[in-house]
Amino acid sequence: MKKYLLVLTVLFVCPMASKAQTFIQAYADIVNQCSQTNITNSLTEFEALGVKRRGTTALQNTLDWLKNKYLSYGYTASQLQEFSYTYSGSTAACKNLVVTKIGTTYPNTYVIICGHYDSIVGTGTNDNGSGVASILEVARLLRNVPTEYSIKFINFSGEEDGLKGSQNYVTTVVNGTSPKMNIRLLFNLDEVGGVAGLTNDTITCERDTSTPTTNNAASNTFTNELIACTELYSPLNTFLSYAYASDYMSFQSNNEVITGFFETNETTHKHTATDLLVNMDPVYNYNVAKAAIGAMLHFAVASTTPLNTIEQNDYMVSVFPNPATNEIYLNLGSLPQTHYTFSLLDIHGKTVFSQVVDNAPLMQGFSVSHLARGMYLGILETEGQRITKKIVLE
Repeated sequence: MKKYLLVLTVLFVCPMASKAQTFIQAYADIVNQCSQTNITNSLTEFEALGVKRRGTTALQNTLDWLKNKYLSYGYTASQLQEFSYTYSGSTAACKNLVVTKIGTTYPNTYVIICGHYDSIVGTGTNDNGSGVASILEVARLLRNVPTEYSIKFINFSGEEDGLKGSQNYVTTVVNGTSPKMNIRLLFNLDEVGGVAGLTNDTITCERDTSTPTTNNAASNTFTNELIACTELYSPLNTFLSYAYASDYMSFQSNNEVITGFFETNETTHKHTATDLLVNMDPVYNYNVAKAAIGAMLHFAVASTTPLNTIEQNDYMVSVFPNPATNEIYLNLGSLPQTHYTFSLLDIHGKTVFSQVVDNAPLMQGFSVSHLARGMYLGILETEGQRITKKIVLE
């Protein structure tokens, strides 16, 4: 949750920003599946988990609750990763939860939607159960939607202790990946639950105005796209402001492109025992979730073609790059099994490559540099499943 700043915040009304994109009915059809019941239930369950301070049972229970939520939506264990860390001044282990959905065209470029799940003093139902509830609904509705860019749904801990979780993730994962993780956009949701008794009809959209300034223009562009999506796919009005004091700043300082949502009517209950659902506006939270769903469909470039039976039956398994040269990667999609055999057959039906994989990660690489250039049939076989893909080597 953000700390108060002793500065004047200037908010710009952007009534014409929605002209940046056009309305896409296929996106609206998905957005309209957003559930008020799910949002309210998630807030209620989050509140019941207690004060989610570092090192507490409540924090671990919340992590387990989150994992069970994603699994109930159909994400697999191979798509879920926990990243544990400690930091100076505390011996308590904290964990970030990352759920990855691989894209169809740019599998190594990520759109990240994130929010923290820890709290301080109170249960943090608004700060930041509201962001958590929204992200969960985005994850639920996008699971079976092919997107050109990969998506990471991230639930950070340690935000209330000074952005510790997001800082650790940037240092050890984003920068620790070789080559460095390619992030198209980081979209942060923090405190988006509204204030009970007020007219909550506006969401603040936040752009990068800080140093380093290299990506400020890109952040401004994406934030105006966020404004457009909000106005296209939700009933909310928008204000344009600047990003500060939440997990996106760990990425901003790493020179990544960021944007974010924050409630315009700011609660007075943050960091207190009264940060509870009774003091929020769950309908507003629902409308924010609708806006976030529309924005993520746009940012990740979702397919506008409904999934057919074949696509549903192949668990969104994919092979990339295709055409390939020296190496191919197999994405398990939502396939529940992590033990499989992957084979390549040439145009004569001869098996020219076969490998058994145990405890498979979400993405597994295979060297094909020794094979002749041409067309092959890739076959993924598990117990009870056989999925085929045409693969071209050139």
